Amino acid sequence: MSRTILDVHILQTVPPSNINRDDTGAPKSAVYGGVRRSRVSSQAWKKATRKAFEELLDPADLGVRTKKVVDTLTERVIMREASLTTEQVWPMAAEIIQAATGAKIEAPTRKAAAKGTKSATDEEALEPKAPQSSYLLFLSARQLDALAELAIEGIGKKAEPKVFVKEAEVKARARKAAATRHSVDIALFGRMVADTTDINVDAAAQVAHALSVHPVELETDYFTAVDDQNSDGEPGAGMIGTVDFNSATLYRYAAVDIDQLARNLDAGLADGERTGEPVRRAVEAFIEGFTLSMPTGKLNTFGNNTLPDAVIVKLRSARPVSFVGAFENPVAQGTAQGHVRAACKALADHIPAIEDAFGAPADQTWIVRVGSQTQDLAPLGEQVNLPELVTQAGQAVADRLGKRG
Repeated sequence: MSRTILDVHILQTVPPSNINRDDTGAPKSAVYGGVRRSRVSSQAWKKATRKAFEELLDPADLGVRTKKVVDTLTERVIMREASLTTEQVWPMAAEIIQAATGAKIEAPTRKAAAKGTKSATDEEALEPKAPQSSYLLFLSARQLDALAELAIEGIGKKAEPKVFVKEAEVKARARKAAATRHSVDIALFGRMVADTTDINVDAAAQVAHALSVHPVELETDYFTAVDDQNSDGEPGAGMIGTVDFNSATLYRYAAVDIDQLARNLDAGLADGERTGEPVRRAVEAFIEGFTLSMPTGKLNTFGNNTLPDAVIVKLRSARPVSFVGAFENPVAQGTAQGHVRAACKALADHIPAIEDAFGAPADQTWIVRVGSQTQDLAPLGEQVNLPELVTQAGQAVADRLGKRG
C-alpha cells in the first residue's frame, strides 16, 4: 500500500559549543564508522522543535507536558469560573486527571531544607501544594479544555470528587477527552501513558541523533572571572573554572509518517473536520521548527546561533530513508575547505546510489543550500528558499491526502 513519508536531511556547522551535555557536563558523543563523533540527542532537538512551535502555531494546537497537571487544569477551570479558589478546584481536578489518564495523582513530596537555608517549617515551606502525577503527562490544550468543563460540571453539582468520577458516563467522558483532539506536538512526537495504554499515541515523527560527519576531539576552556569590587591591591580571579566543548558539522535527520500524523490529528473529529488543512499546518510547522531550532545548552556561553548550510526535503511513497551512511567513512580532515564541501559531495554521491540501488526514488525533492560549498547538491532537486520549501511541501502533502480521500 502506498504511504506518504516526508524526510528532512540537514547539514549544519556548529562552532565551539556544548549544546547537549552528558552526565559529566561534556558534549555528548558516539562512535560511528570507528571514530568518535559529536552527537546531539534526538530528545534535545525534539524539545527545541516543540519550543519553536510556540512561535509557529496557535496555542490551541499545542500541548503541555508536565507533572503539575492538576495545577494546569485548575488554571483552566478558574479562567472559566473566577469565583473558585485553587483549593476548591484541586480535589476535583486531581480525580478528573486520574480518571482520564489512569496516572497516580498524589501530594508532592516535600524536600528537606538544605543546610543554611530556611527551615522546612517556615510558612513558605508549609504553603499548600497541588497534587502531582508521578510522571510527565502530555495533554493538548483542547483536551485540558474538555477536562476543565467536566471538572466545572462536577463542582457545580457539589459532588464529592471521588463519587463524581466513579459514574460510568463521567469516566467515559474523561477518557474520551484525553484520547481525542490531539495537539500537533502530541500527534508528531507521540504520548506514552504507562497506566492507561489505550490513550497512548504512536509518534508520527522520527528524529535521529545528530552526528558529526567527521571525528571530533573534546576540548576544554579554562576561564577566570574578575571580582568587580576588588581593588588594585587584590589581584587574582574571583572565580576559576573549566567548560568542555567541541565544534562540528552535523548531519541531522528526521522523518514524518504523514498517514500516522493524519490518523493522530483525526482522532475524535467529525468527518467534516478532517484531514488536509490540519496536517498541512503540522507539516509546515515541523519543517520550519526542526530546521531553524537549536538546543539551548550553554548557548549564552558560546553563542552558537548558526543556521543550516543545506536542507534536503524528500516526499516518498514507501518508507523513510536516512542518508547517514554517506558519512560512515568520515569526511577528510585537515583540508583548507572545511567539512561542508566534503559532506555535500558525500551526500551527492550517496543519495542517487541508494535510491537507484533500491529502486526507491523520491516523488519530490526540495533543496535549500547556502554558498558555493554546497554546489554539489544542486543536481539533486528543486532549488528553493526555506519559506518556499515549507509552503510547497505542505501543499504537496495536503494534495496527496486529498487525492486519497
